[in-house]
Amino acid sequence: MKLDILLGLQWGDEGKGKVVDVLTPHYDVIARFQGGPNAGHTLEFNGLKHVLHIIPSGIFHQDKMNIIGNGVVIDPVIFQKEIESLEKMGFDPTKNLFISKKAHLILPTHKWIDAMLEEQKGEQKIGSTLKGIGPTYTDKIARNGFRVCDIIAPDFLDKFAVIYKKHSDLLIKNSYKPQDDITTVFTDWFNALQTILRFKLIDSEYEVNDYLKEEKKVLAEGAQGTLLDVDFGSYPFVTSSTTVAAGACTGLGVAPNRTGCVIGIVKAYCTRVGSGPFPTELFDETGEQLRKQGHEFGSTTGRARRCGWLDLVALKYTIMINGVTEMVLTKADVMDNFDTIKICTAYQIGEETTDRFPTEINADIKPVYKEFKGWKQNLSEEKDYENLPQAFKDYVAFIEKETGIPISIVSTGPDRSQTIIRA
Repeated sequence: MKLDILLGLQWGDEGKGKVVDVLTPHYDVIARFQGGPNAGHTLEFNGLKHVLHIIPSGIFHQDKMNIIGNGVVIDPVIFQKEIESLEKMGFDPTKNLFISKKAHLILPTHKWIDAMLEEQKGEQKIGSTLKGIGPTYTDKIARNGFRVCDIIAPDFLDKFAVIYKKHSDLLIKNSYKPQDDITTVFTDWFNALQTILRFKLIDSEYEVNDYLKEEKKVLAEGAQGTLLDVDFGSYPFVTSSTTVAAGACTGLGVAPNRTGCVIGIVKAYCTRVGSGPFPTELFDETGEQLRKQGHEFGSTTGRARRCGWLDLVALKYTIMINGVTEMVLTKADVMDNFDTIKICTAYQIGEETTDRFPTEINADIKPVYKEFKGWKQNLSEEKDYENLPQAFKDYVAFIEKETGIPISIVSTGPDRSQTIIRA
């Protein structure tokens, strides 16, 4: 059996949580492979709305196994709150959630360092979520990290003391004083470690590979989006982990030849949270209409998302990087009332027109658009693709033709039931 991979093809917020939830019945295991509490995967079903930050989006299917992989960074306090929320809803996540011993932990000092570094950037801020993600991954790469397995190590307190001193020295050197009450924050953090210890801590690379040998179906769930990848995103306005398909191999310990389908999630328009280039961004009433109709506010930060037309230059690039085999189109229903809809097909940079995504994205880029007639019809209640308006099907067909990738699922609303599976 091969490992299937699901990830975002834009700047995140594509609707990955809902799609994972919809696909989970077809899998035995859902495994998160990167990111941390900077992710916000929203699921809606049976009148319930829930946002997951660290826990895989298959958790509501209690007969399915969920794994937090080694590539994920965990904030114990946020994890504890997620668990408490699930338990209040009547779910027992201890039965179907495993945690990799190799996953790294976010300390309160990581978040303070994150805030300090962002503050120092001034007008060059990258728009960090201030969740401590970057400093935690920095410590991981610098071999100073604090892992889940360290919680159960005999020299736990010694390891903690070493990393705490390094962080404290850095904060003092930069004259940064946290606004939080330090004693309270660390008391909460240590207490939250006990919640982690309620779960089975595993060598997830062995577990995932064993599942595949047993012919069990495993879906690797990514967070953020390809254009936020630390190598291939719009650097430096990116996240600190590998958000592309290759990240599933390193984030779960699976060899490239064991991977199967790559399912790319793409929103019918584009959004971005925080700073960074965005060639098709709209600053007019249309952009505001997309924001209002799509409720485009970050599920993690609450910040208003920047909105713009679908960008095929960027989409073709992310398809290439990930080896996408099929796509899921989300939030097309947001544009139900638009008279005209546009898709960016190329960039005009000076005198040159290109369909390649440049390394340096600057203000000189002018999107080249193709216009489409709006479908002017409510998509959210339709269950059969063939009954959708022709204008919408023309829009889908154009994306498929230009990218060469089939759109296998169309999401017509936030609820689990508002999903049309074409293949």
